[in-house]
Amino acid sequence: MRWAQVVRETAETKVRVSLNLDGTGEGRVSTGIGFFDHMLTLLARHGSFDLEVEAKGDLEVDGHHTVEDTGICLGRAFLQARGEGKGIARFGHALLPMDEALALVAVDISGRGFLAYEVPCPVERVGALDSQLGEEFLRALAANGGITLHVRLLAGANGHHILEAVFKGLGVALRSALRVEGDRVPSTKGVL
Repeated sequence: MRWAQVVRETAETKVRVSLNLDGTGEGRVSTGIGFFDHMLTLLARHGSFDLEVEAKGDLEVDGHHTVEDTGICLGRAFLQARGEGKGIARFGHALLPMDEALALVAVDISGRGFLAYEVPCPVERVGALDSQLGEEFLRALAANGGITLHVRLLAGANGHHILEAVFKGLGVALRSALRVEGDRVPSTKGVL
């Protein structure tokens, strides 16, 4: 089973993430930031993996540390759960509509963490989530998961719809990239 659990404790946060790549899309998420919980639940559902997140952070300051540390932990969980990457498809992408919003998300499970993010958001906050924290989460996820991640907004006017298209698209792209197709490591180098 491709499964991992990661715990991170700092002076600012305490985060626990459990991830089963071969799950059914169940998400149990509690970060103290309702809209972020919703986005992580959507990520699990559309990625068809099981995800448990429990995060307690210094929300009296703001949501930055909680969101970033959750991204760090989830990235590390993806890295551990996929192991050497034997047999995975490696590449995945999604062109995901959410009402007027349209997001393009492409991933390469390469071992090289990188984020290209072109998602202007017309609002400062969506619920209790600072809209800039979407990028911070994805940067931490990509860097710690060894994932090359490109995210581009092609259309959108509603902040909720924009971020939802991004997170759903990421789930679809990861599901495609992490599906098992054979027994070889998908690289001419022999390693990811």
